[in-house]
Amino acid sequence: MSNVQKFDRKPRVAVVFGGRSSEHGVSVVTAASVLRAIDRDKYDVLPIGITTEGRWALTADEPERMAIAERRMPTVEQVADHEGAVALPVDPASREVVYTEAGAVPKVLGEVDVVFPMLHGPYGEDGTLQGLLELSGVPYVGSGVLASAVGMDKEYMKRIFTSFGLAVGPYLVIRPREWERSEESVRRKVADFAGAHGWPLFVKPARAGSSLGISKVEGPDDLDAAVIEARRHDPKIIIEALLSGREIECGVLEFEDGPRASVPAEIPPATASDFYDFDAKYIDAAEGIVPAPLTERQTAEVRRLAVAAFEAASCEGLVRADFFLLDSGEFVINEINTMPGFTPISMYPRMWQESGVGYPELIDRLLQAALNRATGLR
Repeated sequence: MSNVQKFDRKPRVAVVFGGRSSEHGVSVVTAASVLRAIDRDKYDVLPIGITTEGRWALTADEPERMAIAERRMPTVEQVADHEGAVALPVDPASREVVYTEAGAVPKVLGEVDVVFPMLHGPYGEDGTLQGLLELSGVPYVGSGVLASAVGMDKEYMKRIFTSFGLAVGPYLVIRPREWERSEESVRRKVADFAGAHGWPLFVKPARAGSSLGISKVEGPDDLDAAVIEARRHDPKIIIEALLSGREIECGVLEFEDGPRASVPAEIPPATASDFYDFDAKYIDAAEGIVPAPLTERQTAEVRRLAVAAFEAASCEGLVRADFFLLDSGEFVINEINTMPGFTPISMYPRMWQESGVGYPELIDRLLQAALNRATGLR
């Protein structure tokens, strides 16, 4: 286990964003908000973008260039300073970041003390980046390898929740080889599931976020197109039954004495979309209700369940937990997000703002928690 470092200077934060997943643009927008809010009197900041091809690039510290423009998401390529590549050493004895460019001598950019990984989706939020940072011995914000992987895979997330006694909705998993071997057998399997739970169904990539690749399927005729769309993002898909109720979210933040839950928020029914999809979240900026109009008992219960989900998945740092409040009055957990969005319209910062933790303080708490936590087994 690495020792926690003490500083006689400002800690240096590498804000890592972008990445190879289909959530690349969301990550860039999220990172821009964090770059604006980090206290530069307290931290030195090194922005590092990962391109859509996977190259680690030295990027301009110019968050104004990292905004949604004309309904188009930004990319790392738009803010990359040069064509060279940035590399972290896989050596716990050295935290020096190196920049290399064809035909030039490698340039040492100095040590990085903590990483704020603002990546969303596979190849970053799913434990892969966390594993690299563990090997490098560099502290980082958020959950470790296991919890990050669990938080990305909707199937195993639900399996863990049920093993800890948390209620989840009916679901069906279609593994890659099932569809590849026999599309017809998958159609029969889905028809049986729909016979038990009814149409419509939601077809989703099993390991993606930001509502990308999700389709609401009204009947069997729409199934093939929905599966193909989900498989564009992930060869493994999950199919969920429609749950009738309200969408409630709750933030969890780790304090010195353990995780605490924020006031909850409610996502109102989508108007332009059939459900709370990507455009509703990021382009049309659907407005959530914070705090959610719940009774005291309901508020206490969803906060308890959010912390229970955080603990069940062995999370660290932060989580946004998403629930359905059914017409019966029962809360059913839909999923957790181990690196929720930090854009100005994102629900996680808004819930903590209403709970008394402002945006800059929220970022500072996460960075301090990471700096005070060792890498390795813990």
